[in-house]
Formats: sequence, C-alpha cells, structure tokens
Amino acid sequence: MSTYYRRNLPHFHPDNIPLFITFRLAGSLSPEILSKLKEERDLDIQNASSPERYDTEKKHFARYDEWLDRYKDSPRWLSNEEIANIVAKKIQELSHEHYQLLAYCIMPNHVHLLIKSLRTGKLSHQGKTAKYPVADSLRLLKGSTARECNQALKRSGAFWQHESYDHFVRDEKDLGRIIHYILNNPVKAGLVRDWRSWLFTYILKTLGNFLQGIKDVILRVFFTRRISPSTLGDSSLALF
Repeated sequence: MSTYYRRNLPHFHPDNIPLFITFRLAGSLSPEILSKLKEERDLDIQNASSPERYDTEKKHFARYDEWLDRYKDSPRWLSNEEIANIVAKKIQELSHEHYQLLAYCIMPNHVHLLIKSLRTGKLSHQGKTAKYPVADSLRLLKGSTARECNQALKRSGAFWQHESYDHFVRDEKDLGRIIHYILNNPVKAGLVRDWRSWLFTYILKTLGNFLQGIKDVILRVFFTRRISPSTLGDSSLALF
C-alpha cells in the first residue's frame, strides 16, 4: 500500500503512525482568505530553514483553524445536533474496519480527527483512492455523510470541501499536544468554558493519560456525551 497521496496538496501517510486530520464544510472559508493564508504560508516556508519548517507548518495550521473558528460567513451545519450525529455515527462505524479511532471533535464547520490506519493489504475496489487507505477512508466518510446530511438539511450541492489537512504524529509529545488541541478547540473558539461540555468530543479511553495537561481534568472520572446510544455503541463512550 502507498503512503503518499496527492490531490491539490501532498499527503504523507506513514504506516502504523497516528494521523491528525482536519476537514471542513464547503464554503467555510472564502477564496480571499484562502489566498491570503497561502501567501503567508509560502512566504514563511521560503524563509524557514529545514529544522524550522515543522514549526512553520504548525503556525500556518493554527492560523487556518483560527479563521475556521471565527469566519462569520461560514455555513454552520454541524452545529445542528442531527447533522453532527450523522457524522459522529459514520466516524465510529468506519473505525471498526478502516482505522483505529483515537480522538475527534466535531466543530460547527469542521472536524478534527485523530486515527491510526488499519492496512489490510487488500484492495476493496479499483478507484483512485484504493491504494491509499487513509484517503479511501476519508472518501467513504465524507461521501456517505454528505449525502445523508444534505438529505436531512433538504439541500443539494457540495457539503464537504474536497481537500483536507493532515499531519502525521512524530512522537509522544506531539501526540499529547494534538489531543489537547482537538479537545480544547471548542474552548479556544469561545463555544464552551470547559471542553467536557462540548457535545461531540471523543477520546479513546486508553489515552486518558494525555489529558493531564488540560485544565480542570480529574483523572479516572467517567463521563458520557449526549449522543444517542444507537450512534455510539459500547466502544465509543467518551470516558477517561
């Protein structure tokens, strides 16, 4: 199986290493904002040395995500619990066969996802993404949820932006930083005061030790999210 995939942006998906993926609603950022972000990134990358490129990319993603949180003209379809439930359900369904689900957060106009790909070595179809398990998983996730969400919203047209952002986790410190970022996004965006109050947040139970850096977390306290039981199932309880 290949680990390198390219659409408009290059995507590097190493074997057996967690991936942090962010995908967003169609129209969630204007062409003008995207052009400005690209110009800023290109300039920063041009001026960065090789050791600095990783931190430069992190800084660029933070700018991108900040715009997603504050852009007032963005659709907010995922703030509808019925729509967010559709996405949460599909994320969980695919985790049984296509990837190991580590964490996610469904924001009003984008989704943060932390997974580890499950590579079977066997192609399930002959399409363009068949040789790229992560890209194929996203195709299944976004394709099926787009149809169902559009039906629920009684609309047509693009639901998700085609391109996604992804970043492979380099080490345990990076993993902890990313988990903190995912869970804390609703707090950073000013939607809740405590990350545990956000409805559509999940972390794998065995990753609870990475929660120590998040303010006011008390370890070994069990909690659940108000997503319908049919959506989640036993393995999807948000607990630590």
